[in-house]
Amino acid sequence: MDYAQALWVYTFLLFGIIVVPGMDMFFVIANALTGGRRAGFAAVAGIMLGGAVHTLFGALAVGVFTHLPALLYQGLILVGAAYMAWIGWTLLGSAITVAGIPMPRTRSHAVAFRQGVITCLLNPKAYLFVMAVYPQFIRPQFGPIWSQALVMGVLTAIMQFAIYGSLALAAGKGRDALVGNPHWTIWIGRGAGALFLATAALTAWHGVTLEMQT
Repeated sequence: MDYAQALWVYTFLLFGIIVVPGMDMFFVIANALTGGRRAGFAAVAGIMLGGAVHTLFGALAVGVFTHLPALLYQGLILVGAAYMAWIGWTLLGSAITVAGIPMPRTRSHAVAFRQGVITCLLNPKAYLFVMAVYPQFIRPQFGPIWSQALVMGVLTAIMQFAIYGSLALAAGKGRDALVGNPHWTIWIGRGAGALFLATAALTAWHGVTLEMQT
């Protein structure tokens, strides 16, 4: 898999994980409903900043991993593949539905931004995700780690803004779609699960053949 192919796979995987209804999505909708579009976009901006911190964390982790002995680095890649497969299997067998989205008290845009950052940064699964995913797509043969991480961080921010920003623009319709169409959310989750399983298989193949490539 060359660099362009790796970016495409990462983009599809990123779309799959962001589009699944979850805490960040509900936070954006709730703020847009109670404080208007500006509050919704303030929440989106906070989540995007939190995502940038996760990208930095992932890049630093990869920088450490690439200096490990080849056999240990190979093992970490296979562990990451197993973790992604577990996420995929869980999503594939899930039935994600949204009974309702809790409404916070009306708050300032600064508070919505700050709490968006905190909500994103305090999610332990995000750190596990970047530690499992980033070593699969940031590779020394693709160039400097910092430049690859920058591209992935920009892609992450664009995807968050596109998906969450759309919900902030049409919060009421977005909430109604999530709550009133459980079949959609179920298949969104299962589609994301299939993406994770496919990526895990590619990652496992990369891990198994890593020694032959080096």
